[in-house]
Amino acid sequence: MWSALLWGAISGSAVLLGALLALYLPIPNKLIGFIMAFGTGVLIGAAAYELLDDSANEGGLIPAIIGFTAGAVVFTLFDWYISHKGGAGRKRSVRDSSNTKAQGGGMAIFAGTVLDAIPESIMIGASLISGQGVSMLLVVAIFISNIPEGLSSTSGLKQDNYSRGKIVLLWLGVLVISTIASGAGYLFMDHASGSTTALIASFAGGGIISMVSSSMMPEAYEEGGPLTGLVAAMGMLCSLILDHL
Repeated sequence: MWSALLWGAISGSAVLLGALLALYLPIPNKLIGFIMAFGTGVLIGAAAYELLDDSANEGGLIPAIIGFTAGAVVFTLFDWYISHKGGAGRKRSVRDSSNTKAQGGGMAIFAGTVLDAIPESIMIGASLISGQGVSMLLVVAIFISNIPEGLSSTSGLKQDNYSRGKIVLLWLGVLVISTIASGAGYLFMDHASGSTTALIASFAGGGIISMVSSSMMPEAYEEGGPLTGLVAAMGMLCSLILDHL
């Protein structure tokens, strides 16, 4: 249980790290784009190798299909709702000040970040159940993807005139929620059947793929340009290497 909380906190701390970098260092947008592209590739690999493949092998193809589709649909619906409440630019380093929906969207940005973090953290905790240690592929993938999220979201919050103290407090909240979600994943999935585990893991995989496609990929290409595809490919290659270590 304590290991699940620890690894959840480590992965969640990357958002806070990205926020601190954005608050105190001038980070070029192109570098943010490259980090986000690499994180996108690693997350896609983690969803494919660690979540979907294991789900299909352990619980069967049908639970994996149902869970993956449900995760993608649920994330898309919540993402649509949060975006219409002002959280559409939560991963963007430059927000459109002419967009009235973005005004006062700080809590929507926070809610969207939590939406991204919960399924990832649950699966980190669940990966400890086998007794073979945490899935380093998941931890590395989530950590890498959370850094540019903290960078971009914090830049947007700064443009909304949020104070440094309030920004840090928001991301500390994300860290706490990630920690709790990881512990919950370990606690509640410890005695779950193979089909249930497969369903939940593929659900998280569907949510992750939807998230990177709708928010991380567009920002990465916008900031990184044509090199984005190569960097994302290297990220996915990295996830393959981690999966075989």
